[in-house]
Amino acid sequence: MKKPPHVLVVDDNREIRSLLARYLREQGMTITTLGDGRGLFATLEEKEIDLIVLDLMLPGEGGVALCRRLRRKSALPVIMLTAMGGLGDRITGLDAGADDYLTKPFDPGELLARIRAVLRRTLGNLTGPGQIFAFAGWKLHVERRELMDAAGTIEPLSAGEFDLLMAFVQNPQRILDREKLLDLARGATTQIFDRSIDTQVMRLRRKIEADVKAPELIKTVWGSGYLFTPDVTRE
Repeated sequence: MKKPPHVLVVDDNREIRSLLARYLREQGMTITTLGDGRGLFATLEEKEIDLIVLDLMLPGEGGVALCRRLRRKSALPVIMLTAMGGLGDRITGLDAGADDYLTKPFDPGELLARIRAVLRRTLGNLTGPGQIFAFAGWKLHVERRELMDAAGTIEPLSAGEFDLLMAFVQNPQRILDREKLLDLARGATTQIFDRSIDTQVMRLRRKIEADVKAPELIKTVWGSGYLFTPDVTRE
């Protein structure tokens, strides 16, 4: 039998932690909760966590700093909760490596839908097993969700970065506007604002471009969208 997904909820509001723990357990998930980020990395060492729901405003080390630290060593999916709904705050969270965000107050059902959507992208196979996309000295292994450079070194990708790169390698040398990229990389049912694509593109450029200030692989086509320029082969 397939084991239920294990979600770690990190929020300093005890009422929110209790509500989410009860609700998500009723939906068949395993839940661990923390009131701040101090025990986050110890918990990840001790337990097999599939996704983190992380509050932006935590006592001590905040959600953005924690997410950045996590991204230096792991591609574990993160959904960020924020009481601030401004565009700048959302971009900050995504730029730190979050895969999605949700503004407080929120409906637990909406969070559940977002958790399931991110887990589908993270745990599900997008194409046949063993498929590899090769481009410009890079290799993207679909089943393992790994990006390797020419020397065989693995470059960690968040779930959002992986989905975006998949959209590009499956549509090389084709201009993709933001709406199309949202459909390809996130799914039409995910309610995210279109400027988040720009943030994801910048994060991806930092990992695959020789010079992010003069990108050659992901080019901006002003007024139209983005163009993935290299030839792509499948192995």
